Amino acid sequence: MKDKGLKEKILHFILNGNFGFTLVSIILGLAVGAIILQITGFNAFEAYKIMIQGVFSRPNYIAWTIVRSTPIIITGLSVAFAFKTGLFNIGAEGQFIIGAITAAAVGYFVKLPAVLHIPLVILAAITAAGFWGAIAGYLKAKFGVHEVISTIMLNWIALYLNNYIVRIEGFRRPLNERSYAIQQSASIVVLEEWKRSEAGRAWLLNHEFWRDVFRTPLNLGIVFAIVLAIIVWFILNKTTLGYELKAVGYNKHAAEYGGINVSKSMLVSMSIAGALAGLAGALHVMGDSKSIASLAAMEGYGFDGIAVALIGGNTPLGVLLGGLLFGGLKYGGSKIQPTLGAPSEVISIVIGTIVFFIAMPKLIKMVMKLTTKNRGAKNVE
Repeated sequence: MKDKGLKEKILHFILNGNFGFTLVSIILGLAVGAIILQITGFNAFEAYKIMIQGVFSRPNYIAWTIVRSTPIIITGLSVAFAFKTGLFNIGAEGQFIIGAITAAAVGYFVKLPAVLHIPLVILAAITAAGFWGAIAGYLKAKFGVHEVISTIMLNWIALYLNNYIVRIEGFRRPLNERSYAIQQSASIVVLEEWKRSEAGRAWLLNHEFWRDVFRTPLNLGIVFAIVLAIIVWFILNKTTLGYELKAVGYNKHAAEYGGINVSKSMLVSMSIAGALAGLAGALHVMGDSKSIASLAAMEGYGFDGIAVALIGGNTPLGVLLGGLLFGGLKYGGSKIQPTLGAPSEVISIVIGTIVFFIAMPKLIKMVMKLTTKNRGAKNVE
């Protein structure tokens, strides 16, 4: 009887709670990945063991996972914020690129002390990307242009604008497809100058753990991501602005009847979403890449943010955890090909499967309920 009660509680948790359902979707995704690995002749348990070790076995692996997760978390917050207000921000990729372009330009051409330079780069990036997001919001509010269409077009405009700016004389490195690196004063890498100094090298020589950590461009981006998650939660749940934006998302006609300016709300929502994605691009440049490159295709940070928002249930905490999971899967998954010879693309299949199951909750819940009913019928017989 106790076992039956426990099973019912677990089933209720899965069917009625977002966290439980997300957990089931992750397990199903990993199971599909394991099946594909077995079919292609690789040991799934060995592959997943290598992947886990590729994230947790060394301090610098953990640091790299955090670095790789940070921009995905912030673009995930951008997409989740728009979702909560009834808008589908598929333009986070373009907004990310605009933020990165602005950060690279202001970070290179402007020369200021770090205490002024870093805030200026961030402010410029979020302003430019916020404006980029506002374009889609304005088109939606003024002319009824669906934000999916406008943001897809804006993504491509951002990509080709990036390629044009990278090639500008004086910004592009000679005989290279990259821009010059940002000034040291615009960098957010932790103790970057110190670890290269004689004193820093001497100290790190005697501290193996930190020496391993500081081999990576570990930066303050993750701190920004955590603070932004708190800010997004606060805006959506504790402010009048958040109430109005969510009200428009739930039912814009009812919101308008209640005195809320729907057009203004759409514009503000897309501006904030754009600013968040742009900040992700800025922090990526300031912490990891230090410059921008000519792009043959989208880098994918904004599109990864869509997946993270879905995995995280469009909640700030869920996005934070989902981004770390996503970063861990991508970074740890890259280890299975050189170590085991298994295709690292299987991780993309795992991620895609997780998102696939999360996007179709009604089907999974229906199957689980039918399974439970069938078991109950058999027990009665």
